[in-house]
Amino acid sequence: MSRLLASSVLAVLVLSGCNQPVEDTGPGQPVKHRQEAFKAVLRTFEPMGTMLRDQRYDASKFAALATELHTLRDGPWPYFTADTHYPPTKAKAAVWARPEAFEQARQVFFEATDALVLAAQSRELAQVQPAYEKVYDSCKACHNDFKDK
Repeated sequence: MSRLLASSVLAVLVLSGCNQPVEDTGPGQPVKHRQEAFKAVLRTFEPMGTMLRDQRYDASKFAALATELHTLRDGPWPYFTADTHYPPTKAKAAVWARPEAFEQARQVFFEATDALVLAAQSRELAQVQPAYEKVYDSCKACHNDFKDK
């Protein structure tokens, strides 16, 4: 019986080790930096979506968030260098295999964030909602093509 218990404990310890986050050991930690940059973008973008979904649109707050998003949008891209497709990345190999398509997706995101800032400056919900959705759609399309789930 104690052998079974010891085996069970060992199995639990081994399996729990599988869930440990992988450290970015690359020089300068580019994967870690781009993940942090994307998280900063998300921390700015998500409150805008919550505001719209919950019908609590605050034009001033939304405009400030849109401007912050516009500022943060450049953060991740410099860290997608040729030698950065290793754990803990969640980027698909397609980022490097199809660089033109990846660049096009980045440009669509930039155009959408430009439009979002302009819409937010109008302070009109009727302009803000579709502009937000275009940014959301650009993120979703890029994730579908270039990010592992």
